[in-house]
Amino acid sequence: MQIGKPGKPVTHLSQAYPDRVEVRGRDLAGDLMGRLTFTEYFHLLLTGREPTEEERFFLDLLLVAIAEHGMMPTNVAARMTLAADPRSLQGAVAAGILGAGPVVLGTSEECARLLERARTKVDGGAEPAAVAAELARAIKEDGSKVPGFGHPVHQPVDPRAERILELADERGAGGPYVLLARCFRDAVAEVWRKPLTMNVAMPIAAVMLDLGFAPETVKAVPILARTAGLLAHLAEEQQNPVGFLLAAGAEEAVTYEPPAE
Repeated sequence: MQIGKPGKPVTHLSQAYPDRVEVRGRDLAGDLMGRLTFTEYFHLLLTGREPTEEERFFLDLLLVAIAEHGMMPTNVAARMTLAADPRSLQGAVAAGILGAGPVVLGTSEECARLLERARTKVDGGAEPAAVAAELARAIKEDGSKVPGFGHPVHQPVDPRAERILELADERGAGGPYVLLARCFRDAVAEVWRKPLTMNVAMPIAAVMLDLGFAPETVKAVPILARTAGLLAHLAEEQQNPVGFLLAAGAEEAVTYEPPAE
């Protein structure tokens, strides 16, 4: 039974041949290896074209910004998985990535879609500040949270977010999406009647959109970056195991209460 739209299955990514591997129309060994950095290669894989110097710079910046953030639940899960199965590095990485949702890894994809909604209204003639205020009010009235705002540790500012915006200004890379991100910061503070930390997810989304990335690709950057962080935690776990200590700490922190009769 056919599910979905019928058609010819096609990929534009790569093909392996007996004498070569072709990636995005380029010879992997004869052209890409030794010429592209991994960041440049990731950009090529993701978008189908090699990055400009500005795109490479900011892609590097964003990957560094989000790769590591301490003993987060994703890293704890990965370490405990490796402790339970020391030969399953890939399983431990998978355990960490499976937990990399909007609460732990950030809401960069949701931020991108919010900025896209706002940009559509601005393109229709509305002022960016007015659009941000309108959307912020609607989100609050709905009882929801504005993605990209609030942080349990970084207060009153997220230093990673501020550095991204600072470099976007310095290099002239901030466009309409960075402007909208700043408008949302002002609007959220007004609607919530208090300043809320703009966390790193909002500038990641804004800069990527200003560089021309599609909204659906924005989350790829935090996932790739956090994979590097997970591998570092697991390399340390192999040398200095703490996974079972973390498990014991979790058990001690929870009190068992039998059900009431």
